[in-house]
Amino acid sequence: MSDRFYTPTPIAPGEFLLDGPQAHHLATVRRFSTGDHVTLFNGDGNDYPAEVVSTDRKRAVLTVFPGQPTSRELPFRLELAAAMPKGDRGDFLIEKLTELGVTRFTPLQTARSIVQPKEARLDKLHQAVIEASKQCGRNVLMRVAPPIAWTRFQDTADLPTVRVILHPPLPGTQPQNLTGLSTEAIRTGGIAFAVGPEGGFNGEELAEGEAAGWIRVSLGPRILRVETAAIASASWAAMVGK
Repeated sequence: MSDRFYTPTPIAPGEFLLDGPQAHHLATVRRFSTGDHVTLFNGDGNDYPAEVVSTDRKRAVLTVFPGQPTSRELPFRLELAAAMPKGDRGDFLIEKLTELGVTRFTPLQTARSIVQPKEARLDKLHQAVIEASKQCGRNVLMRVAPPIAWTRFQDTADLPTVRVILHPPLPGTQPQNLTGLSTEAIRTGGIAFAVGPEGGFNGEELAEGEAAGWIRVSLGPRILRVETAAIASASWAAMVGK
């Protein structure tokens, strides 16, 4: 289990009060006590070594030592946008994308979307990012963006250079696969993947995306679930873009 704990507040050397669920996890679940050493992080790219001074059920007092810049991020932007899968599959997706180093996740609203995440659901996804970051060692949090319609997202100005729509092959076509993408372009300008819902993007959405400069890519002849396609593509990019 990880000895890393997250706080959204600024961290500086000296006495630090950790409260809320993270303090409960430290003191009650993990049973850290006076003299034990842990690591704090707040998403600024540093690890903050700390020593436990005292604990109770709702808070922990720690002595924080100078932060240590530690880069565990990919050397390029890796973004993923997808129609949210149902139930716990969405939590699983967020956990694995965080572990793989994805920079930003954007829930897509498409013609065939079923799940429309509300604010409470987005808060839960953010908590999933925090828990996955504690486990995998990331000290920069993957951003979970607000939901956006595909028709608006496809023209977003600040997207990475390489933009890919993942979609099963259409009858009578010879689709491009991932190996046809330029790894040099990915390393220098980053990559964004878009994954449709169950049933995929419709023909109009595909045509609009390609007209906006997105490249349609197939992951093979089998129909993959949303989270499978998303994780497979992010895994590929994380490996070849190093």
